[in-house]
Amino acid sequence: MLDTQMMQQLKALFEGLNHRIELRYAQSSHAQQGELIALLEGVAAAGDHVSAQSSAQPSDVPSFQVFRDGQATGISFRGIPGGHEFSSLVLAILNSAGKGKLPDAGLVARIKRLPAGLKLRTYISLSCENCPDVVQALNQIVLAHGQIEHQMIDGGLVQAELTQLNIQGVPSVFAGESLVSSGRASLAELLGKIEGQVGAAPVTIEASDLGHFDVAVIGGGPAGASAAIYSVRKGLKTILITEKLGGQVTETKGIENLISVIYTEGPQLSANLDQHLRSYPVEILEHRRVQTIAGEGKRSLTLDSGETLTCDALIIATGAKWRELGIPGEKQYIGRGVAFCPHCDGPYYKNKRVAVIGGGNSGVEAAIDLAGITSEVVLFEYMDTLKADEVLVRKLKSLPNVSIVTGAKTQEIIGDGEKVIGIRYELRATGEGITLDTDGIFVQIGLSPNSALVKDLVETSKFGEIVIDAKGRTSAAGIYAAGDVTTVPFKQIVIAMGEGAKVALTAFEDRMRSA
Repeated sequence: MLDTQMMQQLKALFEGLNHRIELRYAQSSHAQQGELIALLEGVAAAGDHVSAQSSAQPSDVPSFQVFRDGQATGISFRGIPGGHEFSSLVLAILNSAGKGKLPDAGLVARIKRLPAGLKLRTYISLSCENCPDVVQALNQIVLAHGQIEHQMIDGGLVQAELTQLNIQGVPSVFAGESLVSSGRASLAELLGKIEGQVGAAPVTIEASDLGHFDVAVIGGGPAGASAAIYSVRKGLKTILITEKLGGQVTETKGIENLISVIYTEGPQLSANLDQHLRSYPVEILEHRRVQTIAGEGKRSLTLDSGETLTCDALIIATGAKWRELGIPGEKQYIGRGVAFCPHCDGPYYKNKRVAVIGGGNSGVEAAIDLAGITSEVVLFEYMDTLKADEVLVRKLKSLPNVSIVTGAKTQEIIGDGEKVIGIRYELRATGEGITLDTDGIFVQIGLSPNSALVKDLVETSKFGEIVIDAKGRTSAAGIYAAGDVTTVPFKQIVIAMGEGAKVALTAFEDRMRSA
């Protein structure tokens, strides 16, 4: 099942494992049981300390557990982790053996405050590009805690469960019968949602003073990484705080306009940013959120982990997130018919009617992709014409199962209490209200800047973007901003990288002038 190149890569990864990792598969009469066994035996063959063996545990579908030195780790897979989830299997082995990038001590202390005995499960699709991030994050939480469990479940093998739980989007994380999280989420977001869902006591991590830094960068995307690298290269003591290294880039599929790089993908670029950052003495705090910023001149930051620090210069590079419609029914049905990722959730709407909201490039591209899966796609655009590139518009109009409604103001997402059943919109030209029956709604209306943290500290535009001057200075002395969170025109990776470098140089310039 594994080709020669993959086996060589696995052998390199598994070399030096100092724990015995066992993949114990359950007994099953399922038609794909042989496929699972072949996969696990192939993986085990790549490492002297990795083995695949049968257990007496019965299962309706192919499944297995991960053991370390004869003890259950709490990690299990119900399904065959192929496709995008193959990386989750490999990382489960490495992480169980204490290898790979693991949560730092501050984060582990927070994780250990979750209640023991908690059992989590994540329903995924093997075609979902965001699912592995959630699965891997939860597996790391399990390993750091030591007394909770997590199971990955391939939704394609348990259709009855999907129906029973009204799952229409992945990844969907459950604790018992309660939905904990739906859609993409970072480790920090998942941890916060788990704490809220299971009724855990508020986090009471003892405050830890991390000390003083010349520069603190908030945000780990292209702008933040660039700013941190340029700052530390100037000899400045630098810390970078982020929920997830790579930021929005991790959710980008193909990247073909990063100059000198003909083609790459978001996860790979994010990994490269991580590697480049760690080649410098930048203090990196991942899976953290800054909760408060206080003081002037020397500013004090408090993190959701309880950690505190001070800095002379503060660079905001928090990027942007998917913009929501803000209409009734939207939040209620996220993960139950409302989706933001056509690549992840599209397969759940096979042979169904879906709506796409947004006539820009992202909306038109989503409609084109969904047209190959669903029975019908209806695309809605607020303006009178589509804003997407002409080549995409032509492709969209050539598809027989796509219809386009322009001049449409979406008003409400309609559900039956469990899932989406329709959308109500108004034709702006006539004021006529229309209801369309639909099984799913994909929102593709652009990005919203993540500026809430500093909205009371610096000037922002009517769109929430941080207003900056030509050198990245904000309206507050000592606070700088770069990337998609700012008023800089054109939200592009290459521009964000340049802006990050620019504000770092500006902060250094200001420091030298005030010395």
